[in-house]
Amino acid sequence: MAKQASIAVVDDDESVRESLLPLLKLLGFTARAFLSPEEFLASDFLRETDCLILDVTMKGMSGPQLQTELGRLGSKIPIIFITAESDKSLHRRLVEQGAVACLLKPFSDTALTEALNVALRVN
Repeated sequence: MAKQASIAVVDDDESVRESLLPLLKLLGFTARAFLSPEEFLASDFLRETDCLILDVTMKGMSGPQLQTELGRLGSKIPIIFITAESDKSLHRRLVEQGAVACLLKPFSDTALTEALNVALRVN
């Protein structure tokens, strides 16, 4: 039996975490949510994460700062950024820096599924 892909959600907004976990599990993924980048970095789940859904703006370490730290650690985890900021230049810059996608909150289940398919190269 094939391993389910493991998805980590890092967002300081509880409502986002609580809405994404059931959706990801319904889509067939193993999923865990984290309140902060620091909590994610300290977790054992980091090693098994196949894709990271990451908020851009959080207290403490930001999403882009976590992306940089993961790169420094040699991690190749695909990242899907999510943000309430509608700045198109920010979205473009995040993708240019290696993110799979940058989705504007609120995003559709379809947009997230498409980004996950790209990140995990699922057809």
